[in-house]
Amino acid sequence: MTIQLLNDRYQVICTLGAGGFGETYLAEDTYMPSKRRCVVKQLRPIHNNPQIYQLVQDRFQREAAILEELGGANDQIPALYAYFSSGGQFYLVQEWVEGDTLTGKVQKQGLFSEGAVQELFMNLLPVLDYIHSKHIVHRDIKPDNIIVRHRDAKPVLIDFGAVRESMGTVVNSQGNPTSSIVIGTPGYMPSEQAAGRPVYSSDLYSLGMTVIYLLTGKQAQQLETDSQTGEIVWRQYASHVSPIMAKVIDRAIAYHPRDRYPTARAMLDSLQSIANPIPPTQPLLTQPTVVSAPPPQTVPVKAQPSPQSSHSQNNILMGSLIAGGLIGASVIISQVLPKSSQSTADKTVLPSETPSNVTSPVIETPTFTPTTPSVPTQSASSTTSIPPVDTTTLNNYFWLSQRLVTDADLDGKSGFELDIMRNSIFASHGRRFDNTELQSYFNNQPWYRATYLPKTFPPKLLSKLEQQNVEYISKYQVSTGLRYFK
Repeated sequence: MTIQLLNDRYQVICTLGAGGFGETYLAEDTYMPSKRRCVVKQLRPIHNNPQIYQLVQDRFQREAAILEELGGANDQIPALYAYFSSGGQFYLVQEWVEGDTLTGKVQKQGLFSEGAVQELFMNLLPVLDYIHSKHIVHRDIKPDNIIVRHRDAKPVLIDFGAVRESMGTVVNSQGNPTSSIVIGTPGYMPSEQAAGRPVYSSDLYSLGMTVIYLLTGKQAQQLETDSQTGEIVWRQYASHVSPIMAKVIDRAIAYHPRDRYPTARAMLDSLQSIANPIPPTQPLLTQPTVVSAPPPQTVPVKAQPSPQSSHSQNNILMGSLIAGGLIGASVIISQVLPKSSQSTADKTVLPSETPSNVTSPVIETPTFTPTTPSVPTQSASSTTSIPPVDTTTLNNYFWLSQRLVTDADLDGKSGFELDIMRNSIFASHGRRFDNTELQSYFNNQPWYRATYLPKTFPPKLLSKLEQQNVEYISKYQVSTGLRYFK
């Protein structure tokens, strides 16, 4: 190509791209001793009308000022070096970001891992949060408009749509300036943006669709949509993604803005809770409504066998005091439990024998053997009569998508909990349930997002491992007769 000198200063090296709004060049700044490289964007209005040209110029100057402010405050937005107009054309001179676009990264290195995608989210969402705080919607987030900078591997957001919108300025029938074009890329922009009404969560949608491309290699236009909900169907192409991460992405790309994260900060907080989960504590569980309750368990204590009335209440209060960071003595206060004359368990009681209808505290100092503490789960055994599942606590069966279930995982569980385990696999993929009680349980889970009706749920969303676990739990329930939800 012929070497050009734009504005008597910027020497064009090569053309980086061309489109309906103009061309983009890589150039050298001849006024700088370093001959630093920069990107020069040539923009042309869609009309040659002198009246409209002045409107375009006013809008262009306003948007250039915004780009200067954004790039000057955030190093993941290219700095604006200059802007000018010449020969009916408008020019932006911006920082040259040396790196690869996300499209180029996929072509060179293959699909992204879940960890790499999470890191991308964590690096870009603060940038979007900053942009939105300035009341700006980017409107053209896609793999080609995110560059991974070579010097620090940070993603840089390029090519804001507002400047191109300025080039599409026209005058409507009322004589007011407006834009005749919609900014965005089909497949990567949501429906409200395609209708010319973008909101902040429109950028989150575009970022979510970009991440799906990184995980699946599928361009947005290659993905199907659910004919009833309008939601994007993508999970079958990304079986390596955990259900909890898939939920985050699903919420970002929800069809309706009200179903998405309201802000980039809210989405970032959700991802940070995944990256740095709060250590679990033993939840206070309440008894769910069940068809038949299992016989109550008791706290074994030593005592001489003695006939007791069978009408005493089974009510146990257990308190544990651990001082000085060491596992020490604990005091267990309880009421005397009923015991049949056939019991052979030994008890140690206070010196005076207490009638069965009089409450008397039993004090025991058990000896503890220090062991490595284990993370409590909903199915953790307990010496008290506490049910293993609570409909208001966070379900933690996501491991069913990571490894095969065994009898050891199922033994000792009630029909209620086995049903929850099996259906959690379907719930993690957004399936609804015909049983209202089961649906109510999952509605109470903060990670659950109902997407598919039972009859339209695509079985192919389940990975092979998940299918095996569903079948295994189901066979176990049949063999043991443990089933709660009908």
